[in-house]
Amino acid sequence: SIREDVRMPVYQWIGKNRSNKVQKGEMEAQSEDAVRASLVRQKITPSRIKQKPKDLFENIKFLQPKVKEADVILFARQFSTMIDAGLPIIQCMDILYNQQKNATFKKMLKQIKESVEGGATLAEALKKFPKHFDDLFVNMIAAGEAGGILDAILRRLAAYMEKAARLKAKVKGAMTYPLVTLAIAIIVLAVILVFVIPVFEEMFADFGSELPAPTKLVVAMSDLVKSKILYLIGAGILFMIAYKKYHATEKGRDMIDALVLKLPVFGMRLRKLAVAKFSRTMGTMLASGVAILEALDIVAKTAGNRTIEKAIYNVRSGIAEGRTMADPLNESGVFPPMVCQMISVGESTGALDAMLEKIADFYDEEVDQAVDNMTALIEPIMLVFLGVTIGGLVIAMYLPIFKMAGAIQ
Repeated sequence: SIREDVRMPVYQWIGKNRSNKVQKGEMEAQSEDAVRASLVRQKITPSRIKQKPKDLFENIKFLQPKVKEADVILFARQFSTMIDAGLPIIQCMDILYNQQKNATFKKMLKQIKESVEGGATLAEALKKFPKHFDDLFVNMIAAGEAGGILDAILRRLAAYMEKAARLKAKVKGAMTYPLVTLAIAIIVLAVILVFVIPVFEEMFADFGSELPAPTKLVVAMSDLVKSKILYLIGAGILFMIAYKKYHATEKGRDMIDALVLKLPVFGMRLRKLAVAKFSRTMGTMLASGVAILEALDIVAKTAGNRTIEKAIYNVRSGIAEGRTMADPLNESGVFPPMVCQMISVGESTGALDAMLEKIADFYDEEVDQAVDNMTALIEPIMLVFLGVTIGGLVIAMYLPIFKMAGAIQ
C-alpha cells in the first residue's frame, strides 16, 4: 500500500535548454528558488515556475488513476535507455518521477526512489509493490543488478511484457464480440418476452380459436419470464456466487481447471496459450540469469491454471532430484510431445533459453491463428443463433395472424 506522508510542494516549470528547446515538467522542492537553482544546474533557463494546485481527491483511493500494464512497460523501456546511456539509478528515478503523469504511479516511483536512496537495491524497492511488479519482474531485476546488465534486463522485460500484452489483448478482443452479441440477444429476448408478447396475447384472446403449438409455447415462456423474472435473476446471481466459492476451494479449482483444458474447442487454445506463456517466461528468466529452480517456482505461480501449475511444480521436483526438465514435462500429459522434444534438445545442447524462446514464438503464432479461426467460426454461429431465436419468436407470434387471414380468404 502507498503511504501518505508529509510532502514538499510540487512546482510546475517551463524553460529552455542549451539547444533553445522548450522543456517543461514538475519538481518537488522546498521553494520556488530551490526549483530555479536545480534547473540552472541542469543547464535549463526557467521562464515560468508555479506551485501545482493540490488534488482535492488525492486521499480517496477509488478516484485515483490506476497503474496500467502500459505504464510499467514504458517505465521499463525508458529506464533501460537511461541506464544504457550511463545515468546512475537515482538520477534515472528522478527523471522518471518528474515526467510521470499518472499520480498513483508517481507516488510509487517516489517511494521506490527513497528506498534506493536509503540503501535498498532496486529489486528490494520494487518488491514493495507486488501488484504492479510481480515475482518475475523483481527476480529479473535482481539478476540484472547482480550481473551488471540491468539495461539489458529492463529491455528484455519490456519486450516480454509487450508480447504478453499483445497476446492477451488479442484473446480478449476475440471474446468481446460473442459476449456482446450474446448480451444484446438476451436483452432483446427479455424485452420481447416481457413487453411485446403480452400485447399479442391479449389480441389472440379475442380470436377465440385454438392457437398454433409454437405460439402457445412462446406465450407460456412469456408468462414464465414475467412471473418469475426476479427468481431467475436471483438464481443466476446465486449460481455465480456458488461457482466463485467452489472455485476458491482447492478441490473446486483442481476440478474446474482440469475440465477447462478438456473443453472441445477452447481447451486446446488454452493449452497452447499456457505453453506459449510458460516458454516465454521461462526462456526470458533463464536468459536473464535467474536460477532454474527459482524460475520454475515463479512460472508455476503465474500459470493461472492449477493443472499446469502442478505439472510445472512436478518438473521443479524432478530437477531438484537430478532429472532433466523434458522428462517430467512429458509425463505430465499437459505439454505436447513436440515441446518436450525441443526442450530435451535445448538441454542437451546447453541452449535451453534460446530453444524456449523459439517454442514461445511458434506457439504465439499458433495462438494467433487459433484466435483468428475461432473469431471466424463464432461470427456465423452467433448470427444463426440470433436468427433462430429472435426470428423464431417473431414467426411464432405471427402464425395465428396468418391462420386467421387464411380462414377469412
